[in-house]
Amino acid sequence: MPKALFLDRDGVVNVEKNYLYKIDDFELMEGIIEVCRHYEANGYLIIIVTNQSGISRGYYSENDFKNLSEWMIDHFKSLGITIAHIYHCPHHESIDGQCECRKPEPGMFLEAQRDFDIDMADSVMIGDNERDIQAAIRAGVGTNILLSYEVCDSAANQIVHSLKELL
Repeated sequence: MPKALFLDRDGVVNVEKNYLYKIDDFELMEGIIEVCRHYEANGYLIIIVTNQSGISRGYYSENDFKNLSEWMIDHFKSLGITIAHIYHCPHHESIDGQCECRKPEPGMFLEAQRDFDIDMADSVMIGDNERDIQAAIRAGVGTNILLSYEVCDSAANQIVHSLKELL
């Protein structure tokens, strides 16, 4: 069974910019390429799981998100990294009601597990918010890492201040 490196997008893969959907605004987080290369070299699938409530809020469309995602996959490929898939939740509970995919719910992780037959216990999640960690724990992800400059307490196995700490 394959194992996965699950990554939140905004604040982990790219610099957090409110409701990012334009390629011109995309900026990689320092260290993300090296982290992906390290995990991929060790047999992990690279999978992005991202809440995208900007779609539900009308700030950008599903097509805008799809265009940026396709560009990201191609960009990472040009750097020698394969993103196996990008899962997203377009919902927001105040607009759409509850759903199974919006983190802290585990829906995106469980969908990835079904799609790729992932060994969740041997998988890793890197998120920048406690809801990322909670979703991963609910899905059975074995190692959970919180990237935060501020948080001192988390359900995560490890808190890091920089992605480079993982190398």
